[in-house]
Amino acid sequence: MRMMLKASMDTEKGNDAIRNGTLGKLMQETLEQIKPEAAYFTAENGKRTAFLFFDLKDPSDIPSISEPLFLNLGAELTYTPVMNGEEVETGLGKIR
Repeated sequence: MRMMLKASMDTEKGNDAIRNGTLGKLMQETLEQIKPEAAYFTAENGKRTAFLFFDLKDPSDIPSISEPLFLNLGAELTYTPVMNGEEVETGLGKIR
């Protein structure tokens, strides 16, 4: 299922990760693991935030994706199922 993962990082833990050089490595490892079709990075509500769009093949993958972000960045995570335009059209076609 296509998911949007929103990861908002704790500012102090993010600062520490930048200072010790681990933020880039952690983000790269996350991107390599989930192979997103799109990844966007911004500041939202004063926090470093990533929006990652990827195919979640198995819900049991959620802990291995989430825990490094929780442990290293104090991240707040939100997983949201999303659709592309074609999938919306297919879904609308199922309405009777």
